[in-house]
Amino acid sequence: MGIAKILWVDDEIESLQSQKIFLENKGYEVHTLTNGFDAIDYVRDSPVDVVLMDESMPGITGLETLAKIKEVNQQIPVVLITKNETENLMDEAIGSQIADYLIKPVNPNQVWLSLKKILDNKRLVAEKTTSAYQQQFRNLFMALNSNPDYNEWMEIYRKLVYWELEMEKSDSPEMQEVLQTQKQEANTEFYKYISRNYGGWVHPKSTEAPVMSHSLVKYKVLPHVEKGTPVFFILIDNLRFDQWKAIQPIFAENFRIQEEETFYSILPTATQYCRNAIFAGMMPADIEKKFPVQWKNDDDEGGKNLYEEEFFRAQLRALKRDDIKYSYTKVLNHHDGSNLVNNIHNLMGNDLNVIVYNFVDMLSHARTEMEVLKELASDEISYRSLTASWFEHSPLHQALKKIADKKIRIVLATDHGSVRVKTPYKVIGDKQTTTNLRYKHGRNLNYDNKDVLAFREPKDIGLPSPTVNSTFIFAKEDGYLCYPNNYNHFVNYYKNSFQHGGISMEEMIVPVIKMSSK
Repeated sequence: MGIAKILWVDDEIESLQSQKIFLENKGYEVHTLTNGFDAIDYVRDSPVDVVLMDESMPGITGLETLAKIKEVNQQIPVVLITKNETENLMDEAIGSQIADYLIKPVNPNQVWLSLKKILDNKRLVAEKTTSAYQQQFRNLFMALNSNPDYNEWMEIYRKLVYWELEMEKSDSPEMQEVLQTQKQEANTEFYKYISRNYGGWVHPKSTEAPVMSHSLVKYKVLPHVEKGTPVFFILIDNLRFDQWKAIQPIFAENFRIQEEETFYSILPTATQYCRNAIFAGMMPADIEKKFPVQWKNDDDEGGKNLYEEEFFRAQLRALKRDDIKYSYTKVLNHHDGSNLVNNIHNLMGNDLNVIVYNFVDMLSHARTEMEVLKELASDEISYRSLTASWFEHSPLHQALKKIADKKIRIVLATDHGSVRVKTPYKVIGDKQTTTNLRYKHGRNLNYDNKDVLAFREPKDIGLPSPTVNSTFIFAKEDGYLCYPNNYNHFVNYYKNSFQHGGISMEEMIVPVIKMSSK
């Protein structure tokens, strides 16, 4: 950065000459003026990095000058200097987006510190982030080793995501590496935790279980439905918690975020299982029992998510909520998206509007099929930024903006997340084995027990048995399952792609967000 240019406006500027010299010795270029009118003209015509401004000047006050300067250039940081400590003045100044606030008499170091803080902000934030994470690192490490329960696991994962997003601001590759290692350790422990506890959660007699796919509607959607305020239940397919954080600021422009929570996706963390469970309000094995025609196993012909609306209707009946007036909209492509934008006002007459939005799923599946996306989303940072720019320009965002001024509630959730895979594991199966890279089921699966979590009895975890003696296996951490034939080709082709179906915090701990109109 070149020499920073400071404009100092004060009607008693001659008494501040020593301060001006002090700042010039520190390497700043300081221009002084005695009134607000001149300051506004000066900012219009000359480059300025920071304005230091006295609040009480004859003619036009500091706050009025501030408002005018912001009209000329919204980006210029302004530091207000005042004799007056009254709270309403501070409120007003902060509301007018001042960068800092100093009380007279100011000493030179105070001013210098304020300028440093504003001008070196980015660098300092990065350094501060790194040291704050170093302190948190121990706490996270202790949390991991203190036998966390399912609520604490959600907390650990959210903290890791928080630091991952903070670390993006920091230029320290070493710290980013430390964080990645910690995330891997967390996933190793999480896998062990799920291996020990998942069967208990889905057991019909279980009393102690987190909110999961099949209980999501009951506990997180229906309680918000009441006559007079439409609820929009928006299910964005395959949205990780960090991807939600990437689109959160865009939602926050129009909506008030009231509750930001997470819940657990069932296994396998794949659309046909999780999403059908969400809409049916039951585990896949029970869906198959109740809807033998509609439930499709992996190797059956035809679409696997064609009956969500029918399942949903049955769930409302079972919960004695079939008085709810609802709509169900599924957006699979841009054309469906345009229809949603045109039709959104007509949905305001319903108590509940379900919108299933498939985009992120297309993105992540396309990720391996299309080399372009492979280049675009090669890591988490680019995957998040791709998600944000997609959402910013999506029909979904346009549609919601059209009703942002109406009294509505939004519950935003997803069916499962995804994880970037790096470690290949060999699995041998027969013709009937499924192709998914994070889970497989089949009769004659050959695998190494330490690489996967295996269930020889699918019904123990609420899953249908596609064939007699089917075993389900789930990949752990960042593993992906490859067959020995053409092994190296597949290993290289899928390495670093985002996959789902297995056991990781990123796939299983997913967002459910409650918002309302502002």
